[in-house]
Amino acid sequence: MNRHTTSLLLSGALMFGAATAQAAMPDEATLYKNPQCGCCDGYARHLEKMGIAVTVIDDADLGQIKEASGIPYGLGSCHTVEMGEYVIEGHVPLAAVETLFEELPAIDGIGLAGMPIGTPGMPGPQQEPYEVYQFTDRQDAAFMSL
Repeated sequence: MNRHTTSLLLSGALMFGAATAQAAMPDEATLYKNPQCGCCDGYARHLEKMGIAVTVIDDADLGQIKEASGIPYGLGSCHTVEMGEYVIEGHVPLAAVETLFEELPAIDGIGLAGMPIGTPGMPGPQQEPYEVYQFTDRQDAAFMSL
């Protein structure tokens, strides 16, 4: 096989893989937040750039949403997203969201506690690794580090 054919086959395989990963992402999401929180709106815009239609609900009882979603105590953030069959808590980097929908693990969702600088919606450069957790029934475990 010549070099050109190999390059074309490799490019095609990479494009198919990217299309498959993107196809696994849901078309829509619901983001629950506080009305005054602009960083949450920034996160919604990042999801929209990925082609996801986002419904923003900014007058919900966030404590009740987090409790009903099974977010582990003390690991919450400023917004909660329902996306497909999963919950995404906080400013989870989009690479972790993509991994979630590529792997489709049997969990309730993933999260990133607090509001780390440099994550989608939060300005500034990344200061330290983002420790994304997974959770089921309010119990957390490591999902990935970015």
